[in-house]
Amino acid sequence: MKIIGLLLVPLASMVVLWGVITAVTATESLELRQYKTVWTNLRLPAYKLINEIQRERLVSAQLLKNAATKTTLATQRTRTDAARESFKQLSSNSKDRSEEIRRQVDAVNTAIDRLDAIRGEIDTGLSDRLHTVESYNAMIDTLFGLHRRVALIDDIPIYEQSRVLIDMGYAKELLTREQAIGLGTVEPAERRLFTQIAGNRRFLLDQSLGELDPELRDPQVALITSPAYQRMRMMEDQIIAGGTARNWLGTTEVLARAFHEAQMRASTTLNKRADPIADQVLWRALALAGTALVLVIVSIVFSLRMGNRLSRELAALRLAALEVAQERLPHVVEKLRRGEKVEMPELSVASTTVEIDDVGQAFSTVQQTAVEAAVGQAQLSEGVGHVFRNLARRSQTLLHRQRIQLADMQHRATDPDQLDDLFKLDHLTTRMRRHAEGLIILSGATPGRGWSRPVPLLDVARGAAAEVEDYQRVVIEPMSGHRLAGPVVGDMIHLIAELIENATVYSPAHTSVVVRGEATARGFAFEVEDRGFGMEPEELAEYNERLASPPEFDLADSDRLGLFVVSRLAARHDIRVTLRGSPYGGTTAIVLIPEEHVAEPEAEAPEQSRPARCGWCEVTEERWLDEEAGPIVPAYLLTRGRTVPASEAIDLMGIIITAGGLTPPRGLDPEHLIILQKCTTPTRLVDVAAELNLPIGVVRVLVGDLHAQKLVQVELPPPAPDAKVLLEVISGLKAL
Repeated sequence: MKIIGLLLVPLASMVVLWGVITAVTATESLELRQYKTVWTNLRLPAYKLINEIQRERLVSAQLLKNAATKTTLATQRTRTDAARESFKQLSSNSKDRSEEIRRQVDAVNTAIDRLDAIRGEIDTGLSDRLHTVESYNAMIDTLFGLHRRVALIDDIPIYEQSRVLIDMGYAKELLTREQAIGLGTVEPAERRLFTQIAGNRRFLLDQSLGELDPELRDPQVALITSPAYQRMRMMEDQIIAGGTARNWLGTTEVLARAFHEAQMRASTTLNKRADPIADQVLWRALALAGTALVLVIVSIVFSLRMGNRLSRELAALRLAALEVAQERLPHVVEKLRRGEKVEMPELSVASTTVEIDDVGQAFSTVQQTAVEAAVGQAQLSEGVGHVFRNLARRSQTLLHRQRIQLADMQHRATDPDQLDDLFKLDHLTTRMRRHAEGLIILSGATPGRGWSRPVPLLDVARGAAAEVEDYQRVVIEPMSGHRLAGPVVGDMIHLIAELIENATVYSPAHTSVVVRGEATARGFAFEVEDRGFGMEPEELAEYNERLASPPEFDLADSDRLGLFVVSRLAARHDIRVTLRGSPYGGTTAIVLIPEEHVAEPEAEAPEQSRPARCGWCEVTEERWLDEEAGPIVPAYLLTRGRTVPASEAIDLMGIIITAGGLTPPRGLDPEHLIILQKCTTPTRLVDVAAELNLPIGVVRVLVGDLHAQKLVQVELPPPAPDAKVLLEVISGLKAL
């Protein structure tokens, strides 16, 4: 192994060095050439657009001072619109070069899109000259912000000169602002802004000229020392002093045009400087890359000559080891998992080198140890599975008997406090049953809880909610009448319950967990959404991978038993479970049930067979119990653990009748609809409980809910006749 290291280290170092040199130098050349592209697609169109906006600002200011006509303004607006469209078209070709450029271009587009609003204010007389000038100024400032952020280049001299030229261009922009404000009579507020702009322009020019190189500075100096510029300076001082400058527009117009032309010539000159520098960098890159490539080739030839024989032997050993690791050993492990007998794969490589023989023997020892460990792990897993199954089966038997006893006690209970205690015991028993089933799933077996007929998916969701600790926080939204195949119901309830349990544990206690479901093109989808703290994208990706490919059960990973159970159940029935972020900041679990497990809703009853006063009660009575699997929805979930009616106390012998002419609100639970259907004719509360096979305390709470919503009327039973009166009546009859 040391020989291989001695051969590979210098070779790898040379390859890395060659790659780094080539990449760095080539990148510098490409970035220099991109400077010209950015100039053509972004900066030059931006300068043209700035110039047209400056012209429109001036004409708008003239119009507000009655010094220009609307025809002139309309012509200038047309030119500005053309420049705006040209900028948008060209900038779209280069805006995606970086995120910074994209943000700046988007900011410019947002700013210039306000142009129509500014024009509307001018045309309707809602804007004075000062407000108009400041509105145009904001757009131009955004464009200069684009210039400053895209004029980046690795060549420091070009970058510095480019930055100074942008400042010179902004000085020209300040001159055009003065030009628009200084027309005619200047108001006090306008004069204050004019004074500030003039001072900023003079400072910016003085600072920038000293940083330009002679070739770019001389044309600018010629303009500043010209008589026209000096005359403009005197006019500035006159306006600042409170006077009105004569021929202000003509003087500033000549200077603004001259500054613009000088700016464009200087920018073009600077842009041309990037090409020769890029060529120099590229030639340097080629020279360095070529030299490094020669060194790499020499190293490769030397390494091949020195290690040819050793490489062949190592390659043969590698192939043999890969065959054992990728084919033989996995096959052995798979047979061990199935409980079959295995034979130890052998690793044999013919070699004349002692080191290679030693490595082969080491590989053989490693694989023998791995197989022995796999055998021990398989035996341990099988033993743990047997323990899990035995414990779970015993618990299931006791829990089943306990649930039967509790159901009988609930039917006999009439006191709300007693019923509340029974509900709590029933809830604990239901949760214990789910944990027992979890042990069976962890052992690799099937829990065995199933139904003989399809079950409405709404009841599947409610049965799952009943198996979690904070079931009162679970909100189950109305769903379509699609049903789930009976053999899948038990596993589906367990799967949804695990997801709801996770949602309640990892979300604040004052928030709710929403369960919704709807039919899809490929079956039926449940969504379990919490409003908790959510998960990072990396965690979501990891959990989704585990759900898609169930891992082997690891006894040391006890914190993720729920995730393992969900993945096992989903894989058993080809159900797809996906986690994603919730709009409320929490997590949403999506469960897609294949269409082969989903049945269509039950056929509607014929019109003539429906009750005359309750045609909207299209539900069945046998919703809560399956003879083979027991209750689908526990009694305590029907009332969400409540044992006292929402309205006043309802007598057990009270007469219930559905209120006529009312349409029940959307979202009533199925049991409420069944009671409404049963009570289209006066029916005693005890008779309703007997027909529905539900505890009378549960029915009393459900009727109380309907009575609170004025959907049913509750009448007291007629009082029993007095015994004395009956005797007198009988005596009177006998006397006749």
